[in-house]
Formats: sequence, structure tokens, C-alpha cells
Amino acid sequence: MQFTTQALNFSIHPYQAGSRPPVTKPNPEFLQEIGEEEMRALLERFYTKLHQSPIREIFPPTIEEMKSAGDTSADFFIQICGGPDYFNQRRGAPQMVKRHAPFPITPEARLHWLCLFEEALQPIIKEKQSSEANIQSFWNYLNTFSLWMVNTPA
Repeated sequence: MQFTTQALNFSIHPYQAGSRPPVTKPNPEFLQEIGEEEMRALLERFYTKLHQSPIREIFPPTIEEMKSAGDTSADFFIQICGGPDYFNQRRGAPQMVKRHAPFPITPEARLHWLCLFEEALQPIIKEKQSSEANIQSFWNYLNTFSLWMVNTPA
């Protein structure tokens, strides 16, 4: 694993209504380096932050339901990073735009979502559990993927 002094770029692509840029999956090495257990811990941190955030109303209301949503998201991210197809086995094909359609996701909610994900990634970065290139690849995926989820104007 290579961890350089190069800074990670957590800039956020601006939202443009109707734009759906191509999504590139994260490097599979990200999951290989952090492992499934840490991916699940990442999503647990993230969903805990969501539960306390200004966008919590678009997520399940109880901490138990948030934990379940985090487990489902972990299955998705493990799969999208080249791991076992847990999401498909438990929920069917991802079809994430369709699955998120019932929830009002604004460009502002997307920004909150991304900022909270960046915070949840910090232990992986600080503990150098993955290379910067692979963390950047994961961030780039989140950044573009989140553009596709916006379904409600500001």
C-alpha cells in the first residue's frame, strides 16, 4: 500500500439539474485494504452522523432503523467495491435511483450527505488503512453517485 504526502481532494462536483455523468466504481483495492469489517464500521459511523444531521428526516426515524439502513448500505458498498454480492442476494439489483425516488433528495441534502461521508472516512485516512489513491477513488465514486440521487429541486 502506498500512502504519500499528497493531499486528498474532497472537492464536491456542483449539481446541475438533468446531468448524470458516468459513474466509475471505486478501486476494488479500497475494500481489500480496509476489509469488510471496516467498511461496515465506516457505514455505521456515517449513519450515526446522519441520524444527528439536518437531513435526518429523509432517513429512518429510530437509531435501530438507521443501523439496519447502514447494514444495507454496507452490503451495497461492499458489492460496488468488488466484494461479495450481499446487496443483490438480500435486496435484488441495486437500482439506486429508483430506490431513492420516494425520498426528497435536494442538492443541499446531497452536500450534507457528502460532508458527513467525508467525516466518516477520517479514521480510515488517519490510520492509513488504505492508500490515498484508493480513498480518492472511493470519494470520486461517492461524489458522482450522489449527483444521480438528487431528485428534488432546491
